[in-house]
Amino acid sequence: MSQDSIAAPESARKLSGRRRREVVAVLLFSGGPIFESSIPLSVFGIDRQDAGVPRYRLLVCGGEEGPLRTTGGLELTTPYGLEAISRAGTVVVPAWRSITSPPPPEALDALRRAHEEGARIVGLCTGAFVLAAAGLLDGRPATTHWMYAPTLAKRYPSVHVDPRELFVDDGDVLTSAGTAAGIDLCLHIVRTDHGTEAAGALARRLVVPPRRSGGQERYLDRSLPEEIGSDPLAEVVAWALEHLHEQFDVETLAARAYMSRRTFDRRFRSLTGSAPLQWLITQRVLQAQRLLETSDYSVDEVAGRCGFRSPVALRGHFRRQLGSSPAAYRAAYRARRPHGEQLAPAAVEQVVPSQSSPHARRTAPATAPSGSATASSTVQEPVKSYSEAFAAGQGRPSLPGQRSAP
Repeated sequence: MSQDSIAAPESARKLSGRRRREVVAVLLFSGGPIFESSIPLSVFGIDRQDAGVPRYRLLVCGGEEGPLRTTGGLELTTPYGLEAISRAGTVVVPAWRSITSPPPPEALDALRRAHEEGARIVGLCTGAFVLAAAGLLDGRPATTHWMYAPTLAKRYPSVHVDPRELFVDDGDVLTSAGTAAGIDLCLHIVRTDHGTEAAGALARRLVVPPRRSGGQERYLDRSLPEEIGSDPLAEVVAWALEHLHEQFDVETLAARAYMSRRTFDRRFRSLTGSAPLQWLITQRVLQAQRLLETSDYSVDEVAGRCGFRSPVALRGHFRRQLGSSPAAYRAAYRARRPHGEQLAPAAVEQVVPSQSSPHARRTAPATAPSGSATASSTVQEPVKSYSEAFAAGQGRPSLPGQRSAP
């Protein structure tokens, strides 16, 4: 169940008598990033009852022998070990040091026992890999940072990975996307436990929006999946990215891979973490987003250059993914650009589908006039602007490009 759901499913297990709902255990490992690790410590470990936020009891637990080394060479010691997890009603794994290495078996056993005894298990960002290794995500929807979603889907094919969501609440198991989405999920937990007012009060203390609308779509890039390597589908994926301006469908891609549609769908999902049709639509919308940001093409022309059969199709998919019409998105984007900034002709050329190499298309620098944005900076600008807009405070109208919260 996604972040936009009104109510999360009920936990299938009753909480064991020795566990307490207000006790939150945070499981830390050596090599974990300090920022992600600090999120649940700040949300659940500080007494803010004076602001109307109910108090949690925090247990910081080491998932392995310490001291734990983290970002910047810092060393941490934790007051508790794995045994303390037995008292927690919620167990949070804020991050895992490497998506390619297995977590300690003792930590996985502790997570399984906690789940069997009714505890709520939470994985922030790459913490989802620890939950998956423990088997807690089998047959469940889950998310992680969009950059690692293909790897999670490939390594754990029984997990229903959705790289579009900021977080996924499946009742007694919850996962979130990258760094800021960890804050979103922790606020969601407070909201679930104590209501909207408590979550809003906490959000004000943290100076963050109480609820962000939308998902990860606006942050995705066109990079090939990290582990695509020499997979036979790599050439097909690269071809699709280079020919987005042409009208082709998934059957075309399956034929180029010399596979049946069913086999292609299965292989593609295991490689990229999403169904081929959804992936193709997402890539076309991303291409349209860039053209709207960096060119003066009309919406009709943008639709044609992104392979949509009609402007109506572009508008429908664009609104579903970004919560705005193409015209409104362009107007909002240009309103946020510095006064007097001109479009860089070379940057426009970088997104027109005429490059011969997908790598050149993604990385070739654009020669822009002095004071104007390069293709790279132009692409990144809306992400920064949206983050600033979310932090601007409550009570302001939503910008075009944001989906309204339920």
